Amino acid sequence: MTKTKDKNTEEQILMAAKDVFQTKGMDGARMQEIADKAGINKAMLHYYYRSKQLLFEAVFKNAFSLLAPQLNKILNDNSSIEDKVKNFSSNYISFIIKHPYLPNFIIQELNRNPDFIKNIQENNSILNIDKFKAQVALEVEQGILKPTKGDQLFINILALNIFPFVAKPLVKAFVKTDDQGFKKLMEQRKTEVSEFIIHSIKQH
Repeated sequence: MTKTKDKNTEEQILMAAKDVFQTKGMDGARMQEIADKAGINKAMLHYYYRSKQLLFEAVFKNAFSLLAPQLNKILNDNSSIEDKVKNFSSNYISFIIKHPYLPNFIIQELNRNPDFIKNIQENNSILNIDKFKAQVALEVEQGILKPTKGDQLFINILALNIFPFVAKPLVKAFVKTDDQGFKKLMEQRKTEVSEFIIHSIKQH
């Protein structure tokens, strides 16, 4: 009974923390606000997570562990590169709209913590692009794609999907829009990005 209760409390904390981090960001979030939202006292929150950073890492790992398998499945299934580009962009953007703190947190952690990638690799959460690269080479050979390197293509897909979320305030200022407009813009990018990439790599 106690174990179930502990697990439920932890889930409540992670859900509350995710909401607060999404609205306030890492710096603006307060442990007291997270405790209040989770319906527990601050002492109980500190019993589970000694610091805001540890809690943020737990929220991140929880979200990343949901995203990585989805993206790995797309990269390693038997669909064409064209379908992979479409599905990767659509899945990634849908996920980040729901977890907008994730890209900035990854960049923050990469700068702050050199062992970050090692930890992800140990948890088997890193994306495996070996099959993707081999498939790109095969489709180039078959004349489906223009001469393209798999690793460069993958970086292009990542860059075009990730940048708008990382630079959200900048993008909003450039296009003169609010949060709602930005969200609509990102929904449109699901097809915009994939069509842009496919047009650039496919033999016509």
